[in-house]
Amino acid sequence: MNRILVILTIDTDNLPANFSEILQHERAVVAQWKKEGILDQLFLRPAKNGAVLILKDLDEESAHKLMETLPFYAIRKSMEILPLIKDPEM
Repeated sequence: MNRILVILTIDTDNLPANFSEILQHERAVVAQWKKEGILDQLFLRPAKNGAVLILKDLDEESAHKLMETLPFYAIRKSMEILPLIKDPEM
């Protein structure tokens, strides 16, 4: 089972006026991904400027397309998508 690590940083210096609405929509989207089994883990960053997501059973291209559907994608500062390989001995 493959995993994709996504590090999303939002542009906290330029948040839109409707940020709280965007945040609620974002939470609904990731909750749906969790329900569908796409999202393995979600970690919020202590600086409150983004999140780290671990996606499963997707290739890198599909992960990128999926991330483009996130409400926070429009206010991102940066996004890294890193395919992971599990160490078979661990």
